[in-house]
Amino acid sequence: MSKKIIELNNVTKRYNGVTAVNNINLYIRENEFITLLGPSGCGKTTTLRMIGGFEEPDEGDIFFDGVRINDVPPYKRNINTVFQRYALFTHLNVYENIAFGLKIKKIPRDEIDKRIKHMLKLVDLEGFEGRHVDSLSGGQQQRVAIARALVCEPKVLLLDEPLGALDLKLRKEMQIELMNMQKNVGITFIYVTHDQEEALTMSDTVVVMNNGVIQQVGTPVDIYNEPKNRFVADFIGESNIIEGIMHEDYLVEFSGQKFKCLDKGFNQNEPVDVVIRPEDIELTAPEKGLIQGVVTSVVFKGVHYEMMVEGGGFEYMIQSTDMQPVGANVGLMFEPEDIHVMKRGS
Repeated sequence: MSKKIIELNNVTKRYNGVTAVNNINLYIRENEFITLLGPSGCGKTTTLRMIGGFEEPDEGDIFFDGVRINDVPPYKRNINTVFQRYALFTHLNVYENIAFGLKIKKIPRDEIDKRIKHMLKLVDLEGFEGRHVDSLSGGQQQRVAIARALVCEPKVLLLDEPLGALDLKLRKEMQIELMNMQKNVGITFIYVTHDQEEALTMSDTVVVMNNGVIQQVGTPVDIYNEPKNRFVADFIGESNIIEGIMHEDYLVEFSGQKFKCLDKGFNQNEPVDVVIRPEDIELTAPEKGLIQGVVTSVVFKGVHYEMMVEGGGFEYMIQSTDMQPVGANVGLMFEPEDIHVMKRGS
């Protein structure tokens, strides 16, 4: 397993008495693609800025390769940043933009040429050396910004919502390109986004944040399939969250019935929240369903229909290619592994 390259220990940051990041602990490994995910104001960009050296924590310590870097300025950290607005120099061409950091470091000209040639190939901009950045598309400008950051060979690259200004099709293309770049270059990427799909698509590890606090850290699969609390379940994708009672290990009650599940470790008869993802519910004939209900609305979403079904004292959202019209009587079928039990109200 890769070694830890960055550690945040009990880190807190306040602005004018308001806590933006509250006593977080996090480690990041070498060559990891880790994403800080959460809504606006959750503390993810503040965390990124503290790692980059643009902000200093009020409490706690940040370590890079085992060395405390709280008061080390950004230019002395082996870390580069790609901002949402790219921050390119519009009066310089592509070559000059990428070369800027190398010239400041007084790298020899032939070494600069060699590195820039390699970077232009990596970001698929060969032949664009003499182009002014104003003449480039948003996606091309974004690739120049990444090349400028990577050419100085940092150990860590910070990316603050770098795809936010791009249209949906280009965003998806650039997600794949960034993933490939990270694997090819072999450095640590720390990525900030509020886009759940982007985080799940690109990351080795996702850090879900809310109100300055880390809610859950895990692989995209873990975060999606085993949310730790109501916030994570609600924020990551669509969820049916139903109040229930955990009678004993592997047996939960909700919608007036008891169901087998895979969860354990709760108190006997403990009130819980139950999560079932909309795509995990299958529509059947009423008599075959674990729960019977009536379709109350249908919306076509392109790849599937989104239906609301009133049944068992709860309105379930179901995503399925099997469309049933409003007013239809249906059964809802799901397996024990589709039921995810969380502590109530957490």
